[in-house]
Amino acid sequence: MGKRRATAELRRDAEFTAFTAGAGGRLLHTAVLLTGDRAAADKLLTATLARVYADWFRMRAEDPYEQARCELVRRFAHRPWWRRPRGGVLDRLSGQERLIVTMRFFEGVAEEQTAAQLGLPPERVRVIGARATATLRSRRLDPAGPAGARRAGPAAAGPALQAAPRSVAEARAQGAAALHQDAPREVYGEPSEEPRPVQGVAP
Repeated sequence: MGKRRATAELRRDAEFTAFTAGAGGRLLHTAVLLTGDRAAADKLLTATLARVYADWFRMRAEDPYEQARCELVRRFAHRPWWRRPRGGVLDRLSGQERLIVTMRFFEGVAEEQTAAQLGLPPERVRVIGARATATLRSRRLDPAGPAGARRAGPAAAGPALQAAPRSVAEARAQGAAALHQDAPREVYGEPSEEPRPVQGVAP
């Protein structure tokens, strides 16, 4: 029994390492979009992956990426109410709006599935998504705000002034381009590279 258990754990470690190598970069992008902060995103993703690792044996017939994304979203959605996310390319949006925009446009999750995970009616998800999209299209995404953008001028504002995405593909492209400039590469890697396994996740 001991050898069988040890063999199963070795197999889990190998499978989990392969999973984090392939999905760690994208999950980190999602976490950064939600939190607006790299340090907070690292903490959120580390806690998420620790849960996924612990549940690995029970996920045999399930998609580990979907399970990881659901766990990440759940942890973000249930954070203390006073910890409003700030910064990042979605700085103008509330936490709920960040969730819906990230899930619908960056992750490409269907409206009904998004609604089910967040415990909202599909119509409510549609309304919030439309409101968030209108906010992004009508305001500049310069972290210094409109006043800072006026002082610095259009050239200094750079890519932060992009219009809101109109499709899933456009959202992913904009998110990857924006995050590529700011996110360090030493932990999870970039999507264009092969991300290294996440360290420090214990059974």
